[in-house]
Amino acid sequence: MRRYIFFAAAAVLVAAGCGCEREGKDNGPKEETDPLYEDYTRVPLRSEITRVQPMTGIVLWSDSGARGKSYVQLEFSYMLYSDICSEKDVFDWTPVEKLLDGAASRGHQAVIRFRYTYVGKQCAVPEYIKALPEYEETVGKSEGRTTYFPDWRCEELRRFHKEFHRRFAEKYDKDPRLAFLETGFGLWAEYHIYDGPFVLGKTFPSKEFQSEFLRAMPEWFKETPWCISVDAADGQYAPFRGDKGLLDLRFGNFDDSFMCEEYYEYNYKNWQFFGEERYKTSPLGGEFSYYSDYDQKHCLDKEGMYGRTFEEMVRKVHMTFIIGNDQPGKQTDERITEAAMSMGYRFRIEDYRIKEGTGAAVKITNEGVAPIYRDAFVSVDGVRGEYNLRNLLPGESEWVEIPSKDISSKSAPAILCDHLVPGQQIQFAADVK
Repeated sequence: MRRYIFFAAAAVLVAAGCGCEREGKDNGPKEETDPLYEDYTRVPLRSEITRVQPMTGIVLWSDSGARGKSYVQLEFSYMLYSDICSEKDVFDWTPVEKLLDGAASRGHQAVIRFRYTYVGKQCAVPEYIKALPEYEETVGKSEGRTTYFPDWRCEELRRFHKEFHRRFAEKYDKDPRLAFLETGFGLWAEYHIYDGPFVLGKTFPSKEFQSEFLRAMPEWFKETPWCISVDAADGQYAPFRGDKGLLDLRFGNFDDSFMCEEYYEYNYKNWQFFGEERYKTSPLGGEFSYYSDYDQKHCLDKEGMYGRTFEEMVRKVHMTFIIGNDQPGKQTDERITEAAMSMGYRFRIEDYRIKEGTGAAVKITNEGVAPIYRDAFVSVDGVRGEYNLRNLLPGESEWVEIPSKDISSKSAPAILCDHLVPGQQIQFAADVK
């Protein structure tokens, strides 16, 4: 159903310079204009999307030597619970601040994933919990390396896990330096222990605790989109198959072996389990497959691999971001940029009209594969329309009316979002004649 928007509020432009050209008044054809705006004057407008858009694209690690490339909008980092807390209820967010400040200084935002378990490494459980007499870690082999697994029988570990996320949300839920949070359990927090001592309730949290934690997350995170691995579709590890109500929670997914050869035999079925319309409210992301060197080398080839191309899979899954830290050594900057720009939202202004003394009417379309997952608004001369672009799904269009008594043919539309860091700008395409 088409909606018409008639309200606006004053705002400060997040980023200057929309990259558009105004060519003066034009009384061009009105037959395609909505009847509501027949007495408005079409203003020619040209604009191009020239770069990867904020909160989308190919993600590099925060310590990557290529993080300064023009196609980078997002930086990824694992973070350790034990780096933030070593004493009960004492949280030192310095490592998070350093990461977020570093990304923001480069005009980027961060994707963060906290983890306990990493193949070949010590467990990142806070030291005060490790010192408890009732806590006993499991030491085992994973991928041939000695790996440490947390003891989820410990009540204090379970309490800490919830308190940590509550405190994190309290501090960072509205922070523009943070784009997305990934969370989970098991190896790399990817919701599995495919190689190693898997014991539900011990080396992996019980399904009851998982349900309790997952249901609390939306209470803490009101703004920040959070994601869990598609491997949580496996009923061996996760509670979703036995507690379908959890699927109603607002969360996204990430896939750590995107583009692998067996994608349709396993990965895609997991996407489908979590709902093929989940992208409408929550972001979908992932990482290119490390199953083989071949996967990393060819995942972005223009001709594709295993009979499918990256852009094809992006459209199918409605993907917004993907970790591709090795791609600068595998593909050209031009190809990475092209692939990154195929992801997420993409706005086009189809029509731009003004009525002096009244305001502007803007018809905007989302030509991308996903929505934008933060509040964003069409504006003219810094005055915002009321319609929130996060509701504009791929393929949908919306007329947005922006009242302004000072409107003129020199007025320029822009897209405003308060969840950006300095240097970021949401662009739009336009070819209004």
